[in-house]
Amino acid sequence: MFISILQKIVRPMFGEFEIEEFKKFLRLGLVFSCILGSYWSIRVLKSPIFVELVDKQQIPWAKTASILCLIPIVMIYTKLLDKMTHAKMFYRIAALYGVTTIIFGLLFMSTSIGQAPREIIELRQGFALYATRVLGYAWYVFVESYGSLVIALFWAITSSTTMPESAKKGYSLIVAIGQMGGIFSPYLISQLPGRYGHETSSLALFLCSILMFALIYLMSYFYKSTPHHLMTSFHGKNEEAIEQKQEPGFLEGLQLLIKHKYMLSIFAVTCIYEIIITIFDFHFTTMAATQYSGRAFDTYYGFYGSSVNLVALACLLLGINNITRILGVGFALLLMPCIFAVALFGFTTLNSLNFLFSLMVASKAINYALNGPAIKQLYIPTTPDVRYKTQAWIEAFGSRSSKAAGSGFNMLYGPLQKQLGELAGRARHVALSSYLGFSLVFVWFFIAWYLGKKYKHAIDNKNVVC
Repeated sequence: MFISILQKIVRPMFGEFEIEEFKKFLRLGLVFSCILGSYWSIRVLKSPIFVELVDKQQIPWAKTASILCLIPIVMIYTKLLDKMTHAKMFYRIAALYGVTTIIFGLLFMSTSIGQAPREIIELRQGFALYATRVLGYAWYVFVESYGSLVIALFWAITSSTTMPESAKKGYSLIVAIGQMGGIFSPYLISQLPGRYGHETSSLALFLCSILMFALIYLMSYFYKSTPHHLMTSFHGKNEEAIEQKQEPGFLEGLQLLIKHKYMLSIFAVTCIYEIIITIFDFHFTTMAATQYSGRAFDTYYGFYGSSVNLVALACLLLGINNITRILGVGFALLLMPCIFAVALFGFTTLNSLNFLFSLMVASKAINYALNGPAIKQLYIPTTPDVRYKTQAWIEAFGSRSSKAAGSGFNMLYGPLQKQLGELAGRARHVALSSYLGFSLVFVWFFIAWYLGKKYKHAIDNKNVVC
C-alpha cells in the first residue's frame, strides 16, 4: 500500500513505473544513498583533515599524488573483475573500505601522528612530522579512490541491469533517493566530533564505516529481491562481434578507452567538468581556510556537502530530470556547458566566500541532478567490459587526472601572490582561469553534441557503440 502511494506521488516528477520496476529503483536508491552518505561524510573531511595534517598550499600536490596512486589501484581492480562476479566484487570493496576507514579513525587519534592544532603539529620533528604528512596524503588518496571505484562499480551494475527506456526515469529516481544520504549524513556525522568536544574526526569515521558495511546487505537484498526480468540489460545486434575483439588484461579498460572515440568523448566531458570545478574548488577552499580552522572547518564543509545534495534533490523534485526524459539525453548533455559558461562569468566578476559557496553548491548540484544521470546512460549501449572496466578508468584516472590538471593550473596561484601580492595575485589567477574555462566550455559543447547523436543512433538501431 505504501509503495503504491509513493509511486503515485513521484509519477509527475519521474514518470510512470511498473510496481516491481519501482521497487527495483527504490532498492538501488537505498544502496546509492548509503554510498553518497558515506562518501560525502568523508569527502567533506578530506580537505580539512589534509589542511590540518599537512598544509592548504599542498592541496594541488595532493590531487596530483592521488592520480599517480590510483593508476595501480584501478589496474588491480580491472583484473579482479575477470576473476569474480560483479556482486562479489562490490561486497569485498565495501568491506575493504569499511575496515580501512576504521584504521584511519584510529590513526587520527594518535597523539604522535594524528590530528592536533596546527601549532602542535609544527612542533613535531623527524619521523613524527614525516609520518603526519604521509598520513595526510594517504587520507586524501583514500577518499579519492572511494569516490572513484565504489560509485563507478555501482553505476556499472545498474547499467548492466537496466534497459534504456527504464533508465530515463529510473536513474533520476536513484539519484534523488541517493541525495537523502548526501544531505543528512555529512552534516550530521561531520559535526558530531565537535558537538561532543572531540579533538579529532575519528568518531565521524567510525560512523562512516557502518554505512560502508551496510552496503553489503543492501546490495545483496537488491540481487535477491528483484525479479529476473528486470535484471536484463541492453544488448546490441553487433555485441558478440565486438566482444570477441576485446582482450583481457590489467590495461584492458585503458585500451578500450583509447581505442574508441565514443569513450574518449565521455572521458573528455568528464575531464572538462572536473578541471573547471577544481579551479572553483581551490579558490573556495583557500578562502574558507582563512576564515575557519579545526572542527569549525569540518562543520562548515559538512554544511557545504549537505547543501550540495539538498539543492540537487530540490532540482530533481522540481522536475529537472524531465529534460532528459522528454527532450532526450543529448539535450541534457548540451545544456551543461551552457550553464557552466554562465557560472564562469559569475566567477570572474564576483569575489566573496558566500558567492563561491553558492557557485560550488549550484555547479555540483546541477551536475549530480542533470549531467550525471545523462552521462551514466551513455554506458548502456556498450559491452559489459566497457561498462565495468573503462568506466572505472574514466571515473578514477580520467576524473582524477583532470583534477590534477586543474591543480597544476592552481599551482600558479602561489607564485602570482608572491609576485603581485595577495589580492592582485588572486585577481590575475581568476582572469587566467576565465580564459581557460571559456575555451574548455566551447569544446565541451561540441563533444556533448557528438555523444548525444551517437547514443541516440545506437539505441534506435539496437547496436552497441563499442
